[in-house]
Amino acid sequence: MPIVVVTGLPASGKSTRSRQLRDYFSKRGKKVHLISENEAVPKALFGKNLHASDSQKEKVVRSDLKSEASRHTNREDLVILDAGNYIKGYRYELYCATKAARTTQCTLFCCIPQEQAWTFNALRTAPDEVPQETEAEATGQTLDNSNVPYTREIFDALCMRYEEPQSNNRWDSPLVVVLPEDTLDFEAIYKALYETQPLPPNLSTQNAPLGATNYLFELDNIMQSIIKEILGAVKIKAFGQLRVPGSSTPVKVTTSMNALQLNRLRQKFITSTCRASQTAPTPVEQVPQLFVQFINANTIGC
Repeated sequence: MPIVVVTGLPASGKSTRSRQLRDYFSKRGKKVHLISENEAVPKALFGKNLHASDSQKEKVVRSDLKSEASRHTNREDLVILDAGNYIKGYRYELYCATKAARTTQCTLFCCIPQEQAWTFNALRTAPDEVPQETEAEATGQTLDNSNVPYTREIFDALCMRYEEPQSNNRWDSPLVVVLPEDTLDFEAIYKALYETQPLPPNLSTQNAPLGATNYLFELDNIMQSIIKEILGAVKIKAFGQLRVPGSSTPVKVTTSMNALQLNRLRQKFITSTCRASQTAPTPVEQVPQLFVQFINANTIGC
């Protein structure tokens, strides 16, 4: 998946630039997947400002966006990731995924003065409502919150924690910077994606060879489902042994378990599984059992 990681302050023109890129590359005969935070947030049933004020909700949406991008991983199709992408560590994760897929990446930074961005934000007029689960089904349409404004408090908080991309960071390079009044340099972006040799993957970013994209996608879905079961048990204080689908070994649910810890274990498990599976990938049906055993072996608490 040649991928364009679009980043910038709130209301900096990210979605407008993403649509321009989609139209340009579509005209050049490329299959384009435009993945937007504006759709992912309502799809997760979060209000726009509520999502931006809750780090756990942000993690859910970032994970959804990354998984969606991974689904379209290949050498030719273009993925445009239209989101804030304000955390440099998250951009580094995307960079590693790109290396693992043996393809190319470009970062598009929509640069804008903060007060000008606030002016653009204030022009948005849609109400910030929490979507209902049946709303999209009833209308048959994809929900989009792009015309919902941020409150001043949330806007300022997002600007404060924004980690600006730097061209000397390998995960942000090549970096294309565009101001609101600029015309996009489409040709430079095209060359960066389709006329540049991809970086060779590190051992730690190598995908399992058997259907690499689908394999990792299935692997991640299984683990996310198990983590969801565990967090559900923690929420209602159902500590002790928990049976999860696909595993004869129960999870030992402890009081110390939380989303951050479990997702760190998920990342470690993915890395160790891919390293061990270079020639013979672990059968998908064995993943629940192995992941449960991995959690039990790496969790301390009661």
